[in-house]
Amino acid sequence: MNKQTMYGVQMTGHGDFDKLQYSTDIEVPRLARGEVLIKVSAAGVNNTDINTRIGWYSKSGADGDDASWSGEALRFPRIQGADVCGVIVATGEGVDESRVGQRVIIEPCLNEANGEQLSSPWYFGSECDGGFSEFTKVASRYAHHVSTELSDVELASFPCSYSTAENMLTRANVGTADTVLVTGATGGVGSAAIQLAKARGAKVIGVTSRSKEALLKSIGTDEVVFRDEDLVSRLGLNSVDVVVDLVGGKNWPTLLDVMKPKGRYAVSGAIAGADVTLDLRTLYLKDLSFFGCTVIEPEVFLNLVKRIESGQIKPLVAMTFPLQHIEQAQLAFMEKKHLGKIVLTLD
Repeated sequence: MNKQTMYGVQMTGHGDFDKLQYSTDIEVPRLARGEVLIKVSAAGVNNTDINTRIGWYSKSGADGDDASWSGEALRFPRIQGADVCGVIVATGEGVDESRVGQRVIIEPCLNEANGEQLSSPWYFGSECDGGFSEFTKVASRYAHHVSTELSDVELASFPCSYSTAENMLTRANVGTADTVLVTGATGGVGSAAIQLAKARGAKVIGVTSRSKEALLKSIGTDEVVFRDEDLVSRLGLNSVDVVVDLVGGKNWPTLLDVMKPKGRYAVSGAIAGADVTLDLRTLYLKDLSFFGCTVIEPEVFLNLVKRIESGQIKPLVAMTFPLQHIEQAQLAFMEKKHLGKIVLTLD
C-alpha cells in the first residue's frame, strides 16, 4: 500500500471536546516486524475514550502524568478507539501475506507493540494509537479473523465491551449453578455480561432504570432490579453468587450484603464513583473473593470469537455516527439512554 497520509481524530491533550481534532493529513502507521496494517471500517465508543480525554484515571488531578490505564503519561497527539473492525491491507516482516484481505476485530489488551514485548500491558487507543482513523496497526496476533455474516458496525460492537465482560466472568469462574448480579446492565459491558453469563447457563439479575426494564428482558435477563430500589430489601441477604460491577458509588456496600458466603465480586468500572466504603469484616467473615479486571486472560478473546461465530451472542448497536461527528457520539454516549454500543463509521 502506497498511501502516505490518512484521516482520523487525534486527542491533543486532556480536557474537553476541543482536545479532539479531526485531520486529513495524519501519517499512515509504519509497520514493525510482526505487525499488520488495518483499514478501519467501524470503531465503537467506550467509557475509556471519555475517561482518558478528561484525565479521569489520574489520581493526582486531570493534568497528572498518571492519567492513563497504565498509570504512565500519554504521548500526544493520541488516536483513541479500542473497538475496531476492519480489513488487513498490509503485513510487516514475519507475517504471512495471505492475511491481506482478512476482515478482523482487534483484541484491545496488548502485551506486544511496535515489534517488541511490553514490560506491562498497553490498551489499544490509550498507550498506543487506536482505531479512530482510516488506518491502524497492531501485532498480527491481536488481529482476529472472524467468520460471520455480521456487518462491520456489528462486529465493532464486540471487542472492548464483550472481552471485558467475558474476562470478568472468566475471573469469577461463572457457571450454570450461579446467580449473577450485573450493575450498569444496559451499558456496553453490562449488556455483554448478561448475554455471556446466559451463554454459560447462569441466572442473571440486571440493575437498571425503570425505563429500560423491557430492554434488559429482551436480551435474556431473568430479573430486573431498579436503581432506586434497595438491593437487600428486593433480593435478600446472601442471595447472589457473583457480582459483576461497573458502577461503584455510594450504594456499593449493599453489593457485598447480597453476596452469598464465598461469593465472587468482579469490577472493571466505577461510573457512579470510584471511592467506596469497605467494611473489612464483611469481606473476611463472608470469605468473599474480589477480582479487579483490566488485563484479559489469554483465552478470553479466542473464546469470545468462538461465541460470535457460533451465534451464542448478538451485537447490540444503539446508534451510529460518522467519525467526523465524534463529539455528538460521545455526547449521546454520556446521556446513558441507550442499550448496547454507539459505533463510529469510517468510509
